[in-house]
Amino acid sequence: MNIKKSVLFILLILIIDQWSKIYIKTHFVLGESVEVFNWFKILFIENEGAAWGAKLSDVLPISDNIGKLVLTVFRLFAIFGIGYWLFDVIKKKASNTLIWAVSLIFAGALGNILDSVFYGAIFNESYNEVATLFSDEPYGKLFYGKVVDMLYFPMVDSTWPTWMPMVGGQNFRFFEPVFNIADTAISTGVGILLVFNKRAFNKEEETSAQEVESLQD
Repeated sequence: MNIKKSVLFILLILIIDQWSKIYIKTHFVLGESVEVFNWFKILFIENEGAAWGAKLSDVLPISDNIGKLVLTVFRLFAIFGIGYWLFDVIKKKASNTLIWAVSLIFAGALGNILDSVFYGAIFNESYNEVATLFSDEPYGKLFYGKVVDMLYFPMVDSTWPTWMPMVGGQNFRFFEPVFNIADTAISTGVGILLVFNKRAFNKEEETSAQEVESLQD
C-alpha cells in the first residue's frame, strides 16, 4: 500500500466523519435521539473530555478550560506522532495490514481533533436549539471545541433481578457508550493490531532480520 492510497483512505474516513458530525450538529438539539432499531439509536451528545467523557479536571486540580486546552494540545502532538509512524511504515514498505491499521488510527484521531480545535469557534450552543454552522455567536473559541458523538447501541436495556445483592432492581444497559465514526476508526485500527499482530508486524520483522544478516555478511 502506497502513500497515495493511504491518503485517499484517510480523506474518505474524514469526509464521512465530519459530514455525520456537521449533519447531527445542524439538525439535532443536544440530547435528541432517533431510534433506528431497538438496539441502535442516533443520540446527539457532546464530549468535552477524553474517552468516555473523562476530564483532566476530574483528576487534576485545574479548571475545565485549562484541562480542555491541555487535552487538545496533547491530541495535536499525538496526531504528529501517529502521522510520523504512518509515513515511516509506508516508507519502509511494511505489511498492508499495519498500514491499514495505522491509517485508521490516524484518520480517527484527526477526525476528533478537528472537533476539538475548530467546533468551538464555528458553532453556537446546541442547548434547546439546533446549532448553526459558522455562527456569529460561537460557544467557544479555537482549541476549546467539543467532540460530537451520535452512535448509540443499547443492545441490552433491562433491569437487574431484585434478588441480586447491591445491584438488584437497578437499570442495566449494554452497550452504554455513545461514539462517532472517528472513534470507530481508531477502535478498528487498534483491534486490527491486536488481533492480527503477527500479520501486521511480520514484514517489519523480516526486513529487520534481513538488515541484520546483511550487516553480518
